[in-house]
Amino acid sequence: MTQTAQIAIIGTGFSGLGMAIKLKEAGFNNFVILEQSDDIGGTWHENHYPGCACDVQSALYSFSFEQNPNWTRMFAPQPEIKAYLRHCAEKYGLLEHIQLNTHVAGARWNDKTGAWAIETCDSPKLWAYMEANNLKPGDVLDRSDKTLPRFRKLHAEVLVSGMGGLSTPAYPDIKGMDTFTGTSFHSQSWDHDYDFRGKRVAVIGTGASAIQFVPEIAKDAAHLDLYQRTPPWIMPKPDREIRPLERMMFKKVPQTLNAFRQSIYWMLEARVLGFVGNPRILKIGELQARRHIRSQIKDKELRKKVTPDFHFGCKRVLISNNYYPALDQDHVDVLTDGIREVKGNTIVDTNGTERQVDCIVYGTGFKAQEPIPRGMIYGRGGQDLLDAWREGAEAYKGTTVAGFPNFFMLMGPNTGLGHSSMVYMIESQVQYVLDALKKMQHRGWKTVEVKEDAFSQYNASIHAKLGDSVWQTGCKSWYVNENGKNTTLWPGFTWQFRQQTKRFDAEQYVCEATEVMEQGGEPALVG
Repeated sequence: MTQTAQIAIIGTGFSGLGMAIKLKEAGFNNFVILEQSDDIGGTWHENHYPGCACDVQSALYSFSFEQNPNWTRMFAPQPEIKAYLRHCAEKYGLLEHIQLNTHVAGARWNDKTGAWAIETCDSPKLWAYMEANNLKPGDVLDRSDKTLPRFRKLHAEVLVSGMGGLSTPAYPDIKGMDTFTGTSFHSQSWDHDYDFRGKRVAVIGTGASAIQFVPEIAKDAAHLDLYQRTPPWIMPKPDREIRPLERMMFKKVPQTLNAFRQSIYWMLEARVLGFVGNPRILKIGELQARRHIRSQIKDKELRKKVTPDFHFGCKRVLISNNYYPALDQDHVDVLTDGIREVKGNTIVDTNGTERQVDCIVYGTGFKAQEPIPRGMIYGRGGQDLLDAWREGAEAYKGTTVAGFPNFFMLMGPNTGLGHSSMVYMIESQVQYVLDALKKMQHRGWKTVEVKEDAFSQYNASIHAKLGDSVWQTGCKSWYVNENGKNTTLWPGFTWQFRQQTKRFDAEQYVCEATEVMEQGGEPALVG
């Protein structure tokens, strides 16, 4: 039996839940939220490695309409953020709309019905199939395989993607890594049953996740080899406990929490002046980061290894108080020669040196340039979204794509931030999508699709602004694709983005009122 809904939302992170809360408040109740995991929380459910925490102050890392007076630290740990999202889902009555363990295998726009044909399947069964066939997240499925789990159908007039840009794990391309005889896992799929005590461990990658879990592994491992390709700039983390008296005040006098939140917001906004205004301002941050290295690492050779050779801010600036001390220990080696291959239980570097390891942990991040996997979203004429993005991901106001009617993305291309909380950007987009849905309802529009010229002009203006930013100063980062195009970051103040998304600008869209045709005869999702 085919399920139907007015609106289908993918994901139960901040994006999906924020969209659903505002839909319900506006009187839209015919919606479903599809979640591939066994619990809500998005990235804050999927990522649970030791040391996992937010790198934006927790007071700002919450919905403006549901501020949390109970954060215990300035930078909330993962369990508290996940608990906050569960609280939001329960308080706003979303649990009845959520379908857990539901993997979205594909969605295809059907011109005949003016709706999205979505196929889903049981996630645990699919993951078992993928493990048996040595497939990784994001790999294209062979739909002719009879052993694939059974797929179910869902028709929805509107499709909203709440999939974060950092949701598909990235693995390095290393010869022989699949033949490793020890234990290996990605930071997003942490094996909590693995005992690091007395083990020889190799960590590949030095990104935002690695600097949080490396100090935790180093406490137990007999030896740790950290394979570093490029060192990040790291600043001191201004973290501390939020005292019980402060929490009580935030709870009893909410205005104090809001004032605290606003002070953090404007402090972080000032960073934009350096990122896209005058990059020379960032020299102050670089000096502080260099001082951080000197104060925490005694070994001069190690200092050289962990000091970046690119402009401060070009890659994501990280924060940590315990990463450098963890590296400056006798049983930890920072290795800067690349990896040539993996043989049995050894890693061979480019110089031919072999090092035996019991466990490999991949801290190699996510496929930021492919926020939505190939074979998942098909627009008019059966065009795969990734084919529309041959030169790199683009969207109008980070939300809509020409050729993909009634499809909205939250945390889409060029909405990412290098300085503040993504929750602010998500709320801005939610308002934009909600206004679109209200206008569709009130004016009788069946479909809305951004005009090609509006789409092109908007993205041209975005990339013109990005051209003078610190992110285009020559370093290699996940912000920029292989063509040198920054598909990830928003080049300005967050309040400017909010102004742009305050209302749905229907004049930039083709809005059609068409009769609902009989469903049936839609093409298969994968040709």
